[in-house]
Parts: sequence; structure tokens; C-alpha cells
Amino acid sequence: MARVRLPQLRLDELLEELQARLDAARSTRDRVHSLLEAVLSVGRELDLEQVLRGIVQAAAVLVDAEYAALGVIGPDGKRLSEFLTVGVTDEQIAEIGPFPQGHGILGELIRHPEPLRLNKLSQHPSSYGFPPHHPPMNSFVGVPIRVREQVFGNLYLTEKRGGAQFDEDDESVLSTLAVAAGVAIDNARLYEESRLQERWLRASAEVTHSLMSGSDRGEVLRLIAERAREITGAALAVVAVPMEGTDSLTVELAIGQQAEPHRGLVLPVGGSLIGEAFLGATPVSSPDISCDPRISVEPSRFTGLGPAVAVPVGSGDGLRGVVLLVRAAGRTVFSEAETEPLQGFAAQAAVAMELAERRRDAEQIAVLQDRDRIARDLHDLAIQRLFATGMTLQSAGRFIEHQEASERVARAVDDLDETIKIIRSTIFGLRSRDEAAGPGLRARAVRAVGESAPVLGFAPSVRMEGLLDTHVPKETADHVMAVLSEALTNVARHARASRVDVVLETDGRHVRLRVSDDGVGIPAGGRRSGLRNMSERAQQLGGALDCTSPEGGGTTLVWRVPVTEQ
Repeated sequence: MARVRLPQLRLDELLEELQARLDAARSTRDRVHSLLEAVLSVGRELDLEQVLRGIVQAAAVLVDAEYAALGVIGPDGKRLSEFLTVGVTDEQIAEIGPFPQGHGILGELIRHPEPLRLNKLSQHPSSYGFPPHHPPMNSFVGVPIRVREQVFGNLYLTEKRGGAQFDEDDESVLSTLAVAAGVAIDNARLYEESRLQERWLRASAEVTHSLMSGSDRGEVLRLIAERAREITGAALAVVAVPMEGTDSLTVELAIGQQAEPHRGLVLPVGGSLIGEAFLGATPVSSPDISCDPRISVEPSRFTGLGPAVAVPVGSGDGLRGVVLLVRAAGRTVFSEAETEPLQGFAAQAAVAMELAERRRDAEQIAVLQDRDRIARDLHDLAIQRLFATGMTLQSAGRFIEHQEASERVARAVDDLDETIKIIRSTIFGLRSRDEAAGPGLRARAVRAVGESAPVLGFAPSVRMEGLLDTHVPKETADHVMAVLSEALTNVARHARASRVDVVLETDGRHVRLRVSDDGVGIPAGGRRSGLRNMSERAQQLGGALDCTSPEGGGTTLVWRVPVTEQ
């Protein structure tokens, strides 16, 4: 039987086909191996920036692309907030200019997040060319990256090496990498969020510890601003607090870039970015504060700055102020994920500040209670003993026949009476609690008398009695101070005195100021405009002024007006 022999040409073709399939299988094996390596490499990283960089580099290697990029879609879902590239040098990037925002082909994938493969970029309807100095690009493949069903960004690859076109295998490999990239990005995000939360908690603990240890309020505000600026990567941090009795906020603290123009600045609550956050007690953000209409043009204070967020410190009646954080121009806007822990940090800082204030109030109450105890002891013990001693001396004085000794005992009794009055005045001072409204009449009078000493050449003596800080209304107290200053000035100018006695007292119905000196008295033809002013003040309040100048010299001025108990 004749042997059937295959033609030699057919055998060569079969061998070539077999070799091609072996090469394809080997190539597929190598590509799968490379893909697995890329997936493992990307998955090992936990730093988000490194993860994104690794994804771009792996994509370029897997499909043998000369250029690769990863565009991160911003919070608005319409434009790119970040753009990482491979294959383009820093010099080329500088020549090209700002990174793309998501127009043209890049925007096509944002609008339609599905794989896109093109043989020639310029032939697509959405393409409108490249900016100057951009390297030529023709072949293109792009795939979306999803994180938990949300489109995070897109992979863009151009110019397959060797002049070849991207094929279905390339698209499939990139789609597989995109799935792995989504998982890696999600893990990196979770890790980043946990680290961020840990930093916020540590900062909150630091602020609380600083407040509870008694640190100065200014130091605490600086600590809050510094930690918020460091954690959010802001270039500028500003702390504004409400001005008492006004509808304005004043910048108490500013640190970082462009800080100097902010210090001491007074901002209206209405119509300003910080004021809006204060009024609404909610965070207010701006994508670019340098051109935000809620920012006054002058003074110029946001040069080189961009995204900003204003966060209230506290809420409701416990609102303590506003923290403004501003990033450098070109940086990413403040996302909701960043603002939420920042708001929590500010709220915790407000609570800590309130607790510190309550602690200071408790300490103040303890001091006042101690003052009450001292005042009670002085009244119940010291004054009673002095009074009893005076009564004893007074009784004993009737049995003293020696005239000089009797007079000495009488003077001692008078001195005891004066001592009792001084102690009573001290008790009234100890029991005065109206320090929150500013210096009381007692403190103001003491300060005025002390300030007159350099002009007089000596220190006047002062005696005060009664509840001056509580029984004398503020308006009346202002008149008292004006009369006291005028009287001391007149003594310094005209009296040529060596002694001045000031007595300020109230019995709850009237307040009386007496200023006496041992000077030359009031000449008959002297000017009396100052006395006339003091008299008019007394008459305005329903009181009177009495001024006497005895023949022996000196002057005594008594200014007396009614008061109503407050």
C-alpha cells in the first residue's frame, strides 16, 4: 500500500502556527505574571500618593505605553483635581503649563466612564488638539478606576511603543489593573483616614491638656491654629473672635503665609466669609479665596493662596470664634471628609475652652468665698474687740484725773474709731464682686489719686467707706471721677499744699467726696471755672458742692449727690 505523505509546505505551516501559539501562550503567561506582579506591587503600598504613582507606572509597563497618566476626579465630578504622569519630563511639564482640568478626550471618560480605545486621538469628535510644547500623541486607551462603585478617576495611556496600536488584550489588562487599583486606593484611603483621625485625636488631647494645665488663652488659640494648619496642609491659619459689644470679629491670631496683614484686622459679621461661618455656626468653604466676593479687596492678604474653609469654634451660645484655613494656590479644595474631623476638632477645642473658663470661675468663687470669710472674721472679731477696747478706754477715761493722760486716752479712742472705719472700708472692698464689669469706683479712685502723686510731689491720704462699687451707679461714678481729678488738679496748680486728704464714702443713699488740703486757700479774685463745673455736675444729679477756705489756710471741698441702690 502506498504511504500517504503530507506536503513539506503544509508541515512548515503547521510548525509555524504551533510556534506562534506557543509564543502567544508564553506572552500571555508573561503578561499575566506581570499583571499579578503589578497588582501585588500596588496592593503593598498604603500611602495614597505612592499607590497612585505605582498604578500609573504599572499601567505603562503592562501595555508598553510611552506615556501614561492618572487623573483624579474632583468633588464636583466634572473636572480633574489631580493629574499624575509618566513619560513626560519636568522640563516638558513646565513648558506645557498647568495640568489639564478634564476637557477633550480626558473629559470624555469623565462624562462616560467606560473603556475607550483610539487609533488616532485627533480623529475623535471630542479632541481639540494639544497645548504648545506638548509631545505628539496618536494611539490611546483609557479605562475608569472605580472605588466602591464610585468613579475615582481614569487611566490614560498613549503611544504604544514600536508604532503598534493598543488592542483588546491591552484594554483587558488595564481593566483588570483598574479593579485592583480601586481596591488598593480604597485601602490606602481607609489607612489615611485612620491616621488622620489619630492625628486629630492627639491634637484634641494636646489642646485639652494645655487648657486644663492653666495655659494662657492666647497660647491655646495658637496651639489650635498650628495643629489645624499642620494636619490639613494649610499655608495660613487665622483665628477670629467676637468683639464684645459690637457686631464685628477681630483677628486675634494669624500664622503662616500672608499672616501679617491679617493680625488685628476687624471683620464685619455680615458679608464676610468668616462672618458667614460665625453666623451660621457651620463650615463655609471657598475654592479660591483670592477671588471670593466675600473677601474685601483691601488690604490685600491672600496673594498666592487658594482653597479655604472657615470652621466655627463651638456652636450656639458657646460659639467662641472661627478658624480659617487656607491652602496654597493650586492645591486641592477642602473636601467634606476633611472638614468633618476639622469641625469635630474645633468643637472639642470649644468644649475644652469652656471647661477651662468654668474652672477659672470656680477658682474665682473660691477666692471670693475666702474674701467673705476674711471680711466676716474682721467684722465679727477684730471690729468687736476694737470696739470693746474703745469702750473700756472711754470708761477708764472718766477716772483719770491727770488732764494730759485723759487727753491721750481720748485720742486713743478716736484712733480706734478711725481704725474701725478703715477696717469697715476694707470689708466693703473685700465683699465687692462687680469686677467683671471692669474696675469699680474704689479701684478707679485709688488709681487717680496715685497718678496725682508725681504732680503734687507727695502721696495724698485716702479713706473710703461704704459699698462704693455696688451702691454707686456707673454714671454717677464717672461724675465722681471727673470731680476728683479736677479737685486734685486744682490743688496741684494753685494750692501749694503739703498735704491732701481724700475721703470717698456712701451710706447707700448718697455718695460724698471730700478733698481737703493745707495750702494757701482760694484767693478772692481767683478763677472759679473748675469749681463751677463741679457744682454743675452735682446739680445735674440733684446734689450740691460746698467749698470752704478757713482763714488759717487750706481748702475743703465736699461734693455730695444722691445714689440709688443697684
